[in-house]
This record gives sequence, C-alpha cells and structure tokens, in this order.
Amino acid sequence: MDAGCPRLPDTVLFEIFLYLDHTDVLSVGLVCQQWRAVARDEFLWKELFYRYYRVSRDVPRHPGAVSWYDEFQRLYDTIPCVEVQALKEHNDQVLHLSFSHSGCLFASCSKDCTVKIWSNELDISLQHSSNMRPYNWSYTQFSQFNSDDSLLLVSGVFVGPHNSSSGEIAVISLENFTLLSRVRNKPYDVFGCWLNETNLISGNLHRIGRITSCSVLWLNNAFQGIESENVNVVKRLFKIQNLNASTIRTVMVADCSRYDSPDLLLDYEEQLAASSTCPVFDLGSDSEEEEAKPKLPPEPAIQELPDAGGVPAEHGLQQLFDDIMEGHGRPAMTETQLETKVAELFVRNRTKPPEPNLLPTDSNSKTKYLIFTTGCLTYSPHQIGIKRILPHQMTTAGPVLGEERRSDEFFDSLDHVIDIHGHIIGMGLSPDHRYLYVNSRAWPRDCIISDPMQPPPIAEEIDLHVFDLKTMKEVKRALRAHRAYTPNEECFFIFLDVSRDFVASGAEDRHGYIWDRHYNICLAKLQHDNVVNSVAFSPVEQELLLTASDDTTIKVWRSPRAVRIRQARRPRPRKLLFSWLMNQKS
Repeated sequence: MDAGCPRLPDTVLFEIFLYLDHTDVLSVGLVCQQWRAVARDEFLWKELFYRYYRVSRDVPRHPGAVSWYDEFQRLYDTIPCVEVQALKEHNDQVLHLSFSHSGCLFASCSKDCTVKIWSNELDISLQHSSNMRPYNWSYTQFSQFNSDDSLLLVSGVFVGPHNSSSGEIAVISLENFTLLSRVRNKPYDVFGCWLNETNLISGNLHRIGRITSCSVLWLNNAFQGIESENVNVVKRLFKIQNLNASTIRTVMVADCSRYDSPDLLLDYEEQLAASSTCPVFDLGSDSEEEEAKPKLPPEPAIQELPDAGGVPAEHGLQQLFDDIMEGHGRPAMTETQLETKVAELFVRNRTKPPEPNLLPTDSNSKTKYLIFTTGCLTYSPHQIGIKRILPHQMTTAGPVLGEERRSDEFFDSLDHVIDIHGHIIGMGLSPDHRYLYVNSRAWPRDCIISDPMQPPPIAEEIDLHVFDLKTMKEVKRALRAHRAYTPNEECFFIFLDVSRDFVASGAEDRHGYIWDRHYNICLAKLQHDNVVNSVAFSPVEQELLLTASDDTTIKVWRSPRAVRIRQARRPRPRKLLFSWLMNQKS
C-alpha cells in the first residue's frame, strides 16, 4: 500500500467514491494502490454507475462495454465537453453546421449570407467562403455534402419580386468551389437534401384555396448547367395535398440497407437477442434486474382519411353541396371548415394508394424513405410523413412529370404518418439511418384545434423523441433537458445530430446538450452567449463536436481524452528550441 493511504473499509470507500467529482475519482486511482482493487470490483462499480448517473435499473449495461468501470470512465472521458477553439469568421447568427462524410471538411451557414467551408485539421481553419448575396439571397440556412464529398448542397432564402421570400438551393463543386447549379425551393424550409451522389430533392408549393395547397417534390440533377438539352435534369417525384394550411417541410432521405446491422440497438430485448449468439461474461450481472422488460410507448397510429361508409367521394361531395343549398342536415360550418371538408372529399378518390409492405424485408434492399414534416390540423408542423422511394424513381430519366397517372391518382398518399402532438422543431437520423430523433414542443394534453391558423400554445420544454424506422414505433422515453421560448408564429428549427453513442441538440437557453443514446441520460451542457442553433458530430470521431450560435461563433468541443492525446502529440517548445540551436551550430 502507498504511504499515506490508510486502509479503509469497502463500504466507506464506496461512499467516498460515490460523491467525489469525476476528476477526483480518477486521480485517486493514480496514487492509491487500494483503488486498483476497487477498480476490479464490478458490483461496486455497477452500484456506483446506477446511483451516480441516476439510471433506471431496468437499463442493462451498454452492449459494447467490457466492464462497469470502463462504462463509468467512458461517460466521463469520451464526452466532447471541453472547448478547444472558437471560430469567429461569421459576422451574424450561425444557423447550421454539416460535416463531410470523411470528416475532413465541414460547412457553416449564417445570416451573413455566406457559406463557409472549413478544413478539419489539428487546428480548424477556413478554406473557402461563398457570398450568396449576388444571387439575391437573404441568408444561407442549411448545407449537406453528397455521398462522395465532391459536391455541397447549400439551401437559403431567396428574395424574389415584390420582396416575396422563397427558397433556393445551390450546388457547389468542392474541387474548385465553383457554383454548378441553382434550383428554386418553396417553401424555403423544405431545405432540400441529396438522394444520391448527383441528384437532389427540392420542393414547390401550389395554392389551391386559402388553407389548401399541393406540395410537389422534385428530383434534380446537380449538373443542370452543363448537361445536354436532350437529357432530363429534373423529374417530379411526388405530389401531395396539404390541408388546414399545412405544408411539407424539412425533407431528408433514410437508406434502409443497414437496418438489420445497426451501430446500436436501442430496444433492450433486441440487444439481448443479438448478444445471445455471443455470450459475454458479466461480473456485475448477478441479479435478473437487467433482464426486466422496459415499457414502450404505444405504437404511433397511421393516419387515414375518414371513412364515408362506402359512399363514393363524388356522391359525398354532391350530397354536401345539396345539404348546404337546402340548408339542412348539417350544422353550420365556417368558411375554413367548408374548404377543408371539400378538399377531403375531393382527394379521397383522387389519390394513389400507399405502397404495400412499407417495412423492408430484405436487408440488401435499395429502398429509401423520404422523410419530412407535415400536418393535418394546423400550419405548425406536427406530423412526420414517410414516403418510400423505389429504385426506378432515383433517376431523372423518363418523363419530366413522372409516370403517367390515371385521374384517380392525381395525388400521392403517404405510406406512413407519425403524429407528434406538438410543434416539430428538429429532426436527425442516426448514422445507420435506423433511428429518427425528433425535437418537439408539446401541445397541452387533450387540446382541441378549431382554427388551423390558431395552433395550441407550445411548451417551453423540448422533448426529444426516438423512432425506430424498421418497426415504425417510438422507442425509449422522450429525452428532456433543453428549452425553447419562442411562440408558435416565431418558432424556428433547432438542428440536432446523432453519433454512434451520443445525440446532441441546440436550444434557446444558450446551451448545447449531449445525451447518451443507450442510457437516455444528459451528459453535458455546452455554453454559448446566445441561442444554439445547430450541432454536428464528426462522422469519424464522435469525440469532436461543433456548436453554432446566434452569438456569431462556432465552438469546437473535444473530449478530455482527445485533449490529452492531442496535447501529447504537440512538440514541446524546449525541444524545438534545442533542435534549432543544434542546427545553428552545425
């Protein structure tokens, strides 16, 4: 035993370690031999873990963990919570961050109307900046690298005639930073996204009535300016009716090919089944508490049009008009309610039915999901729509307006709808595209919406929901910690990001937040001087996180372990000076 380190009973040691700070706990291990024996006590570390992090005992150990001690150390040492750099090249609010797939570059968008491309080296440095004001943009709001990191999609707000605001998407070559093409995007908060290496998805909106519209989603070739006039550069993907002032926004694409081999299973029963083929000896699992079944929330319902009892839509529409003209049979309806009812009856026999068997059964499936926010009750986005994209739809070849449609297939139906019961303010996919994370601000329980232009008040607390896209079910309980304060009409998007083990989000309370995906616990708060709009993990190094804020800065955060490693790699000044003196002598 080391000098000055008295022998203490294990119970006393446990109570000391339980209330010590992380740093103190780990420093004790460097000076006290008794700590080495404690570090091997799996039962003690299991108890410490559950009590220190306040994790429910129904939650088993992370499937990739070797021991409870390693888990305790992982959640201290690998969280990117140490600020190592602040980038101040933007001169207005920074709205969005995105990494290239290789992790070598990242892009930032800002209210200063520039998109900046940064090099992620030992110290992050600015590589290029594009000003979009010459193209009548008001600001840049979103960016995404294509799958081979050769092109960058940049989405922004475009100021058109009479100061009308719409959206536009620009494609920038990362070889020489030239602008390749521009595509209109309406409304601007569709954002846009890549479908594959050379094709991107944009939106357009056509008004049908005061609160009824049609959203059209288009597939665009990134190289429109240089393609032959004999080759299609655009094709219509889907045409979807919107009711009660809702529109399609925030499109993203999920690849189904990895659903059977995810990076991390969030369902504990699935974890147990997956690990049963390769048993792991767990020194701390001497009880059956870890095998308890977690209670899952009910499956989100698929939204369907109201049933008319087998009456054809045309007859129902005619009957509605007859009743109105004769003044009987129905209670008085407002103009808004009448428009919605007519639109529902019209669309019932004018919509292509959903694709059968939405859930992929083949692990090698090339199917992709188009995911977006939508609604059916009010203009604020409160539902997630999912539409399957089939392989033959993933190219601009063929008719510009898509496949020939019959009169009863004027609109496309959604294959699945998830109701959030609140205002959706952010979405993000896990790296394997198996799980969808959704930021939302809840409506009051049992609220009734009578006017689509007057949505219910929204909570200040942000709920972070998790949905399994393989089963279309919500998994785990919603995460909480972050807050937002703006009302419905001023509510804006707060971008989140997901790594293999963590999920991070911005918030209006001047902090970014990091949670552990497996244990559902908040691990860190990252401070800014204003609203945090966006976060981004490096796709190849989850111990590196970026945060962007209204305070005009981008902050770079690394884990304590990464900071130690990087400091060890840096040459010491004395050695450099000694080498210089030796060279001078020679």
